[in-house]
Amino acid sequence: MALDGITLHFLKTELEETLVGARVEKVYQPGKSEIILLLRTRQGPFRLLLCAESSSPRVHITTQTVENPQNPPMLCMLLRKHLCGAVLTGFRQAGLDRVLFLDFDAANEIGDRVRLTLCAEIMGQHSNLILLDGSGRILDAVKRVDASKSALREILPGVSYQAPPRQDKIAVTDESAAQACLSRIRQSPDAPLAKTLMQHIEGISPIVSRELAFRAGGDCTCTVREAGEGELRAVLGQLAASLTASPAHCVVCDEEEKPFDFSFLDIRQYGGFLKKTEYPSFSTLLDAFYAERDRLLRAKRRAGDLHRALQTLRERTARKMANRKAQLKDSAEKEKLRIFGELIQANQYALEKGACAYVLENYYDENKPVRIPADPALSPSQNAQKYYKAYKKASTAEKMLADLIAKDEQELQYLESVEDALSRAQGESDLSMIRQELIDGRYLKRKKGGKQRLPKEQPPYRFRTSEGFTVLVGRNNVQNDRLTLKVAKNYDMWLHTQRFAGSHTILLSEHRAFTDLAISEAAAIAAFFSSARDAQKVPVDYTLVKNIKKPAGAKPGKVIYSTYNTIYVAPREPEDAAKTE
Repeated sequence: MALDGITLHFLKTELEETLVGARVEKVYQPGKSEIILLLRTRQGPFRLLLCAESSSPRVHITTQTVENPQNPPMLCMLLRKHLCGAVLTGFRQAGLDRVLFLDFDAANEIGDRVRLTLCAEIMGQHSNLILLDGSGRILDAVKRVDASKSALREILPGVSYQAPPRQDKIAVTDESAAQACLSRIRQSPDAPLAKTLMQHIEGISPIVSRELAFRAGGDCTCTVREAGEGELRAVLGQLAASLTASPAHCVVCDEEEKPFDFSFLDIRQYGGFLKKTEYPSFSTLLDAFYAERDRLLRAKRRAGDLHRALQTLRERTARKMANRKAQLKDSAEKEKLRIFGELIQANQYALEKGACAYVLENYYDENKPVRIPADPALSPSQNAQKYYKAYKKASTAEKMLADLIAKDEQELQYLESVEDALSRAQGESDLSMIRQELIDGRYLKRKKGGKQRLPKEQPPYRFRTSEGFTVLVGRNNVQNDRLTLKVAKNYDMWLHTQRFAGSHTILLSEHRAFTDLAISEAAAIAAFFSSARDAQKVPVDYTLVKNIKKPAGAKPGKVIYSTYNTIYVAPREPEDAAKTE
């Protein structure tokens, strides 16, 4: 899953053909380690993504739309100052190293032309994006590195840039390099071939090394000794030839058809067990490969405080409900207290003050003797009144605890619904609406400085069934209420997962009779936008909107209904999942 040096070599060629001569129109920084350059060419605008995330470092053209923060970070402002209006003059790569230099022809504050370089270091957890001036000094970087982090290579403004130290590996670009590499590999005959190839060949990733081992020895786990001389020479020759041939743009998908690795070679090591997908270019490959992962990562980072707050609220509510259930269990013995009071009251003529306990016949249980604890400081009548008072207290507590436990259960359901909406939040607008919902519900405190200006709320998701029916899906609880109670008409169909938190889903009638297929497809969408999206079969209730009621004082998203039908469906992600109003 690593972007290796050879893939970067092919990617560089693609970017040169498309972007050299482009002018920088805008600069965005949607994430802490992400930069997007909006470039204008004669063919039109392109968005160039440069990412230094440790799990997904890369550079490629993207078509994904990412919501930017309301206030751009300082680095983004610096990049706008230096790069807006600059012309991208070329790309450079040292050998097959995972470092790509983007050279720009820009103008300084007084209008003189200067050369600037944006350096993208694609090196796992050490990945970085660094802006250099014409003399090679660092203007700033996504990740600053001082002496406390690295004594060999500081990355700070004003420091001269030093390239990452090259590894002692061979770039297999021709027959002579292949022969030199073969000599090194043969020095460790009992070592795993895939691991040895990774140690000595520059620019390959683990999946490529395993593929070369598979082609040379027939097995990804074979040793150097088990691979024949001719086979090894052949695969090294194939590797060298691949640098001048058309790459494969190959993605390998797992059993659930989720992409898990990619390569510039045609991957054969998995046989027919896993599915392969070909893309027209590496930009489209990387854009598709990392799209969902980036969305989840951005949402997780932006919503970190909300996740922590919701977890704390749920744990607190669960503890409170458990304590109340324990108290309710104790109050279940209230009848015993009443009987003790009655027995003492009925026999007080025969009892004396100062006894620690009374042994009396229980006429509620066949006159069996029962020992009743007593307070020796109280008279029999006072002890009886003490038991009556405890009985009354337990009875009152039983009634109150039942109501409180019911409220706690509703509270947990509500918090689960908020957490479900948070798991599907796609941008700052969605997160702001959820945060505001929790503030309005007094779960979170409002930040100092008065009411904050919220981003423009995103409309509900809008999809179409195969028969042309429109399906609307709410993004959060507040929007769920608005969608069901104000937007939808009485004759529209309302759908929601049964016993699972999820979004309100509306199947619009648009003056047409609902079909079984339309209801089934809308139910599959409702199941996907719920906490049960990973289940095989999910029960989904559906009824006309006129049957939906909002209880007085209920929390956002809470509705009730009594007339409904249930259908069991498999959750399905809509094909036009990005389409909204």
